[in-house]
Amino acid sequence: MEIKNIKGEALYTCNADSLRNAVEQAILEGASLDGADLREAKLDGASLEGAKLDGANLWGVSLERANLDGASLKRANLDGASLMRTSFVGAILERVSLKKASLEGANFKGANLKEANLEGARLMGANLWGANLEGASLGGTILERTSLKKSSLDGANLKEASLNGVKLKKRR
Repeated sequence: MEIKNIKGEALYTCNADSLRNAVEQAILEGASLDGADLREAKLDGASLEGAKLDGANLWGVSLERANLDGASLKRANLDGASLMRTSFVGAILERVSLKKASLEGANFKGANLKEANLEGARLMGANLWGANLEGASLGGTILERTSLKKSSLDGANLKEASLNGVKLKKRR
């Protein structure tokens, strides 16, 4: 199994029987998957803790119930991704694109989403406790029943965002 970047160059090669197993094996071995092309991959339940996926193309990927705690996904494209109940605790998601992504029940506790694009994303019941959302674009995002306690929203765009039942508490 080979994992390639967007130019078609091999980033990682192994004898795994599925793409999910290959990605998990690469992460376990500490391989960098920066710039990986994983469009529309089915990686539900994958353990990708600490993954290095900066600039990766994860458009339309399915990563439901996956573990991306401490992962680095700077400038990654996750538009239209299915990320329900996925954990991003302490993840670095600066300038990530999550337009129209399904993030219901996702856990972003302490994650860095500075200047992230979440336009039209669905974050119902998500945990953004202590997350950095400075300069993030949340236009048209559904944030119903989401916890934003201790989160930084300085300069964030919340135009037309749905905020029913959102838990807000001023950051100290």
